[in-house]
Amino acid sequence: MANDASTVFDLVILGGGSGGYAAALRGAQLGLDVALIEKNKLGGTCLHNGCIPTKALLHAGEIADQAREAEQFGVKASFEGIDIKAVHKYKDDVISGLYKGLQGLVASRKVTYIEGTGHLSSPTSVDVDGRRVEGRHVLLATGSVPKSLPGLEIDGNRIITSDHALTLDRVPESAIILGGGVIGVEFASAWKSFGTDVTVIEGMKHLVPVEDENSSKLLERAFRKRGIKFNLGTFFQSAEYTDNGVKVTLADGKTFEAEVLLVAIGRGPVSAGLGYEEQGVAMDRGYVLVDEYMRTNVPTISAVGDLVPTLQLAHVGFAEGILVAERLAGLKPVPIDYDGVPRVTYCHPEVASVGITEAKAKEIYGADKVVALKYNLAGNGKSKILKTAGEIKLVQVKDGAVVGVHMVGDRMGEQVGEAQLIYNWEALPAEVAQLIHAHPTQNEALGEAHLALAGKPLHSHD
Repeated sequence: MANDASTVFDLVILGGGSGGYAAALRGAQLGLDVALIEKNKLGGTCLHNGCIPTKALLHAGEIADQAREAEQFGVKASFEGIDIKAVHKYKDDVISGLYKGLQGLVASRKVTYIEGTGHLSSPTSVDVDGRRVEGRHVLLATGSVPKSLPGLEIDGNRIITSDHALTLDRVPESAIILGGGVIGVEFASAWKSFGTDVTVIEGMKHLVPVEDENSSKLLERAFRKRGIKFNLGTFFQSAEYTDNGVKVTLADGKTFEAEVLLVAIGRGPVSAGLGYEEQGVAMDRGYVLVDEYMRTNVPTISAVGDLVPTLQLAHVGFAEGILVAERLAGLKPVPIDYDGVPRVTYCHPEVASVGITEAKAKEIYGADKVVALKYNLAGNGKSKILKTAGEIKLVQVKDGAVVGVHMVGDRMGEQVGEAQLIYNWEALPAEVAQLIHAHPTQNEALGEAHLALAGKPLHSHD
């Protein structure tokens, strides 16, 4: 392994998660000599503790719900319960297959993979377990970990993080989820499907509070229908053990009790003790600060992924890593428009969006310059077949482009690809309305919404 001081790589990457390995693969593809350093497993949070395992649990939950509800489709089936060991085996098999494929991909690109704990030792080097790895440029991509609150002790059994929840050896009878963002509502959805009595505590006034308010309200309505309880608008105060679990007290004195408390208040950057500040890298609350090209204030150091204060999404990490690799290889990549990044929350029903909210659009363009249209999935044949409810909401600058697409309903995450093109190519409603969408699909609901916004609705009222 070429990792002594006599070898100088073009790019040394600290962290093998989504941002790090994307930079390594693209950099090697462009002819850079790349070293990739990872202390745990290649693939990082997304592959092993985030995107992939949570979606596997959610799919297992979907199968459980389908078994319970099969009779409404004329299918005789019975739900016998959840075999959590078998669920974990299914989840782990998915991860294992992707992990092996990724390892093979990195090896095939001739990336020098170094396993060990790295520490930034100079603006052009990383020390890994006593060995120095030199590079002309260093990319910091050390990711994030679940956050907690002062005085809230995570024990891994009764008070847990999403990491613990992914390997929990039982289906809890009851659960309190602290945090109604993406992580919180996805676990609420999966656990409810498994049979858990779930209560979500969210200090803001809505679930998934960064989404358009209409999407939040639609999700709240769906969760009520599913029997998922939630308390909004009051913040957490304390937690204590009971004989059988945990008791949570809110700032207004209201209390909740359950077998487990999942702390899902977000993820914080992994940067402490890694030498960043010592080498002069500008930081803010643990995040590494970068410009639109992912450059830090130190010319030889860049940073990507959850370590920087951009959207904490794996596909954002991919894009940022690719941008850095292309910049270092002499190409001229375009900075990322973060509003144009598709966002999906994979609960039941799914929440998907791209662009800006109606409130943000009014703030930018003025309330009189913004048009919003809602298309109810009740008018969509495939959605009726699937027995899913929800809406597609379009936000348009008056007489101009669509600047926001907000969707709620099962499988809406699969529709966000076209929505991304509509936003990023600044499409006019009339231009999208000219496109023919296959019938019957849920995708045509996006087309129907644009037909309506263009003034020629088909399967919707004027």
